[in-house]
Amino acid sequence: QVQLVESGGGLVQTGGSLRLSCVVSGRTFSNSAMSWFRQAPGKERDFVAAISRSAAVTHYADSLKGRFTISRDNAKNAVYLQINSLKPEDTGVYYCAAAPTIYSPRPVQIGYWGQGTQVTVSS
Repeated sequence: QVQLVESGGGLVQTGGSLRLSCVVSGRTFSNSAMSWFRQAPGKERDFVAAISRSAAVTHYADSLKGRFTISRDNAKNAVYLQINSLKPEDTGVYYCAAAPTIYSPRPVQIGYWGQGTQVTVSS
């Protein structure tokens, strides 16, 4: 059984930073592209970033380039999302996902999801 467990969310002030983590078990992690999505209250789940199996290639939502950095550590079966200069509109639940490719921005393309971690940015 594949499990993805996110952590690192919390309440942070505007301008702050967070590093989200996701640990994967039950699957050969190094064979999977990995993605982060987020879902704001009352809105659809949106693609944030993705990283290739070897970490050689990354892909970001156009509107988020510059403040978000995705990385992975295959030895730890972990993928990370560094978020800097946080804004209130970054508030939402952030989900880790095992993706078929790094160019899989639609939630329907994702086979495995974590339970999500809440990020709240206060103004």
